[in-house]
Amino acid sequence: MDVLTKPIIAQEILESLQTKIEEEKQVIVHCCFPASPFLGNLIRIWNTTVLIDQNSSHKSKLIHAENISIFPNWTPVPFMKDFWFTLVFSGLPKDCKSFDFKEEIPEEGGFFVKSIKRNSSDIYRIKISE
Repeated sequence: MDVLTKPIIAQEILESLQTKIEEEKQVIVHCCFPASPFLGNLIRIWNTTVLIDQNSSHKSKLIHAENISIFPNWTPVPFMKDFWFTLVFSGLPKDCKSFDFKEEIPEEGGFFVKSIKRNSSDIYRIKISE
């Protein structure tokens, strides 16, 4: 085989690789916890937080959290300032049009944002509250 000849890749392999690429997509959610007039507020996220596709039972799992503690630890919230943190989730199905953000926890007060409209970048900014 000469050096300039391109290898031929079977169609089945190309299709299976495309599926893997789709699976590797991630969803980034920038979350704002609004300013509070109370001193000493604490915030955390549970690793059971998910994005739920409204058209299927698919749940995208939390992969990484930035600027917020994961349960059981807590992060102090600055007094009278909006507090921002970023969460990275596994990819949503290609045909997902909208999804819910849900902190699935065994106690009261989990974060929940309903019907987030899907966009082409899969980067979102949401406001959460208890």
